[in-house]
Parts: sequence; structure tokens; C-alpha cells
Amino acid sequence: MPTFDNKDIRAILWDFGGVFTSSPFDAFNILEKQLGAPLDFIRGVNAVNPTENAWAKFESSAVSLEEFDELFAAESEQMGHRINGKDVVAVLSGNLRPRMVETLKRCKAHYRVACITNNVKAGHGPSMTRDPAKANAVAEVMQLFDQVIESSIEGIRKPNPKIYLIACERLGVQPENAIFLDDLGINLKPARELGMLTIKVLSEAQAIEDLGKLTGLDFD
Repeated sequence: MPTFDNKDIRAILWDFGGVFTSSPFDAFNILEKQLGAPLDFIRGVNAVNPTENAWAKFESSAVSLEEFDELFAAESEQMGHRINGKDVVAVLSGNLRPRMVETLKRCKAHYRVACITNNVKAGHGPSMTRDPAKANAVAEVMQLFDQVIESSIEGIRKPNPKIYLIACERLGVQPENAIFLDDLGINLKPARELGMLTIKVLSEAQAIEDLGKLTGLDFD
């Protein structure tokens, strides 16, 4: 961790899926096993041409669910296993992590807080779930944030630096006065380049511990 004065921190920005919920990659692995595809195959499809592929277009609302379904199927088939896009979307939403939600509440008492999420219009809000009970629980979490920035609404997605700048502008802070948490390194790199402190979320416990070190707050 870098040496800094934590009094400079004015805001904490959070990803949603894989941070406040269990990782969608676990659900992808289950789907891959069911369909006879190799482990992490779906992540591999999404990693090819990541700024212009079906996933990128869907998260920035450039294509509809029906178009994404066909585009992803074609991309995955080209890599050896045809998987319909709708099947992937159906398993996207994870389960909420209660301790992370409590950590957000503690942070909100001291800092401005925002969520920057790459999501799609196929579900209900940032969680992308179609389960009404899950959607209601997530909606309660979303109300805790001062700002929620969704790729499906903004028309741009992480790792485009503009989406981080939008979040900072709406919070009224400079990037160098913010911490950003995400479970993907590709999304953390531009945040660091803008001057943010970053935390890669590998697990709930690790992320909360790292956040405590940066802020000086006790989350136990």
C-alpha cells in the first residue's frame, strides 16, 4: 500500500457485481460445466476484443438483449463452444455480501460514496437480477450511495476513464481524493492512472481489511 495521508480521502467508489455480491465468474463456471465448456471459457470469450465485443456493446446499450444473444453465441462458437448470450445473462446476479453492505454504511458516515457498475438492461437495476426479492434487496443497497453510475444508462463502461470522471464530478471530488474498489484489474488500471487509490477485490474479507488500512476505519 502507498504512503499517504488518509485525510486526503473524500470519496469511496465501488463496483457492484463481485464486490457487493458473490462473483458472477463462479456462476459462469457452473454454466460452463453444465454445457460442457472448459473452465473460464466465458471469461475468455469476453477477453477477446474487450472494447468492441458483444459484451462491451451490450453493457453500453449499443445492442439489445436479442442482438447480444446472437452476437455472443457467434463469438463463443468461433472459440469452440456455442453459448447463447441469454444463458449467460440469466446467471449474472450473485448473492449479496452482508458484511460489505455494513462496510458501505460505515464509510457513508465519513465519505461520499458512489457505485460505478457495468451492467445491462436485461435485469432490474445494477444487480441485473430478474428475481424480484433480490432486486428489492439490491435496491435498498443502491439507496445508500450518493451516486450510482450505470454503463447501461451512461452509454460508456469501465475501463473507459470517462466513467470514473463522471462519478467524481457528480460527487464533487477529484480522482486523487478517491478510493476505488473493483474485482477486475482491467477496471482498476485507469482509476490508478487518474490518481485514485485502488483495491482489487479478491474476497470480501480481504477487501474490507485493505479498505480499513487505507481509511483508518475499524470495520470489525
